[in-house]
Amino acid sequence: MNLAIVVSEFNKDVTSRMLSVAQEKAESMKLKIVHTSTVLGSFDMPVIVDALLKKSDVDGIVTLGAIITGQTKHDEVISHATAKTLTELSVKYQKPVSLGIIGPALQEKHAHARIRPVAERAVEAAERIFDELKRIK
Repeated sequence: MNLAIVVSEFNKDVTSRMLSVAQEKAESMKLKIVHTSTVLGSFDMPVIVDALLKKSDVDGIVTLGAIITGQTKHDEVISHATAKTLTELSVKYQKPVSLGIIGPALQEKHAHARIRPVAERAVEAAERIFDELKRIK
């Protein structure tokens, strides 16, 4: 399976570690990362994901981000809009787009504890969905 990874630069202390974990997990699963793209924030991911899903050498995409709670509900708006759009793109192209985005309603100290499980599960989910799509087509 050929993967693309789209990672947010916002909260880079968290997301850079998520990227490293996802790369390690993909390697251990013998998955090939053919593209890695960075975006400013999670909300900016869908346009890049859309472009990558059009590429014939991309079988699925892992998204990695961290949306930390601030003083408003902005984190919830960003999270819901991003997740909805990524889901729509996955359905449109019939390719997995896994949601490796930590948040919303998460404080920074809790985000660090979620780095490994979220990044690993995002890679695992992309591969499982890809395999299942192949099986039913």
